[in-house]
Amino acid sequence: MRKDVRILLVGEPKVGKTSLIMSLVSEEFPDEVPLRAEEITIPADVTPERVPTHIVDYSEAEQSDEQLYQEISKANVICIVYSVNNKKSIEKVTSHWIPLINDRTDKDSRVPLILVGNKSDLVEHSSMETILPIMNQYQDIETCVECSAKNLKNISELFYYAQKAVLHPTGPLYCPEEKELKPSCIKSLTRIFKVSDLDNDGILNDNELNFFQRTCFNTPLAPQALEDVKNVVRRNMADGVQDNGLSLKGFLFLHTLFIQRGRHETTWTVLRRFGYDDDLELTQEYLFPMIKMPPDCTTELNHNAYLFLQSVFDKHDKDRDCALSPEEVKDLFKVFPYMPWGPDVNHTVCTNEQGWITYQGYLSQWTLTTYLDVQRSLEYLGYLGYSIIYEQESQAAAITVTRNKRIDLQKKQTQRSVFRCNVLGGRGSGKSAFLQAFLGKNLQGQRRIRDDHKSFYAISTTYVYGQEKYLLLHEVMPDFDFLSEADLACDVVCLVYDVNNPGSFEYCAKVYKQYFIDSKTPCVVIAAKSDLHEVRQHHSLSPHEFCRKHKLHPPQPFTCSTAEAPSKDIYTRLTTMAMYPHARLRCMCASNRCTYCLCQNLLKLELLRSIKAQLRRVLFNRHMAQADLKNSTFWLRASVGATVFAVLGFAMYRALLKQR
Repeated sequence: MRKDVRILLVGEPKVGKTSLIMSLVSEEFPDEVPLRAEEITIPADVTPERVPTHIVDYSEAEQSDEQLYQEISKANVICIVYSVNNKKSIEKVTSHWIPLINDRTDKDSRVPLILVGNKSDLVEHSSMETILPIMNQYQDIETCVECSAKNLKNISELFYYAQKAVLHPTGPLYCPEEKELKPSCIKSLTRIFKVSDLDNDGILNDNELNFFQRTCFNTPLAPQALEDVKNVVRRNMADGVQDNGLSLKGFLFLHTLFIQRGRHETTWTVLRRFGYDDDLELTQEYLFPMIKMPPDCTTELNHNAYLFLQSVFDKHDKDRDCALSPEEVKDLFKVFPYMPWGPDVNHTVCTNEQGWITYQGYLSQWTLTTYLDVQRSLEYLGYLGYSIIYEQESQAAAITVTRNKRIDLQKKQTQRSVFRCNVLGGRGSGKSAFLQAFLGKNLQGQRRIRDDHKSFYAISTTYVYGQEKYLLLHEVMPDFDFLSEADLACDVVCLVYDVNNPGSFEYCAKVYKQYFIDSKTPCVVIAAKSDLHEVRQHHSLSPHEFCRKHKLHPPQPFTCSTAEAPSKDIYTRLTTMAMYPHARLRCMCASNRCTYCLCQNLLKLELLRSIKAQLRRVLFNRHMAQADLKNSTFWLRASVGATVFAVLGFAMYRALLKQR
């Protein structure tokens, strides 16, 4: 909404322009009227719309044509004043003033016009019969007001309508010739309807209508008022009400009715609450709220954001298969002006056997977007109506800015949930396969991916010591001389080489010595294609010797040429290293003595597995629960298991302290 309104009064001499202004200000008809009134400003707290209003007079006797043109260009609304008892002044409205104003304004940004018939106290008849054809001829005319400066009749109403024409213009909403809403207005209201339709059943039930009413107007509708609204729609539109709820057609009809009855401020209140400006475009302030992003920090979605995204997923997963089909994805993004996800997304996150994005993959893609481009994530949340549904000031409330990574290193702990692993290696070393294997795709499944659908990112969840974390893999293009800061900024680095290619390790060795030898970022060497014959590398040191010399973990064998989905153990280890870079876990399962392996072995103990299985049976089977509760053997096993778990946990803690 505009911060102020500028009203210009024009018309033939002696029609009463100056008298109207002076009568408004002094609330009485002036005894002496000057040739021109000085510009006046009405404070915001006096006007009905709480917006400062500037009223400007024009006098042909005191001002030049150039001054008139300047005032026309600055005005937000122009009142063309005529005298109801002077036919010549009425004729001048169409023969002079409207053409003059149109010539001085752009076609795309025409100024709203208001016809003002002054001196209504001098005649007994109305001039509306003469004015109505003029209003029908010119779309820019918002309304016509007959008034009297002498009797103070309709003076306040005149300036209220002028202010309303600027703050709540009819032009962008309604076509008077067709007597229907304009396409841009229908598009905006349709998005508002879909956002408000919380269960996505195509109708607004009473709860949704009340939520909508409270969101836009800060007050719910009384049950009888709600029923009255639906009855109005029923009487005028057959399918406007379905299953006792308001359909999209009924919703659009109501707004058409508001505008036709001169209550277009109601529609504008709704549009502005949902982020639209005067051109029915979502404002930059709505889509891109300010968010402070200190250096060396990352952005993540918070708990409320994930709950909201979960509700959006459930709303569109109509077949309840925990995956979004292509049709369901299209339906979800109907509130967007464009399709934000391309075919590469299906190879960036986890999908089901049909290639549809799973629930976990859906959340992963949102996590990826927020991490890489928080402004884009804010924009997407804006289209979905996060701040409206969750009654927040803006989408920024959905974002958590993590603390500086250096502080995490100093404190030797982190609360971050997303960790980035940059994957580097020469061409053909197996980087892309390493990314796709993280998503559960073996080599056979990867061969079906089209070149134009490939992705340089892969993201999914891993579990580290029972905590769910996101690991983001980024394949860095093998251009040794032009590695950017973004290529180097990460939490852990993977250096991938092909065991079957004698020249493959050379690139990894050069990159490590050039960029990471003095870095605090953990590095892991991946011996890809380990199912093939391992050949001697051309580098002066073998990969094992190189890793030993630079105190790195031994090269980790990896292959995705398997019948089943590739193992995810290596990705869990990468996440662990990213979370605890200070711990410098050494063996990576080479000796089964590192902290990671101790914890993993502890979690895999047969005793713990049997206890978990027993507890599961207790919870899900009431009869078994009663039997087991009386069984002292069960409690003995549980006690022993808990004791062993505590002892091993204490040993693991002592081991961590020593390594630090």
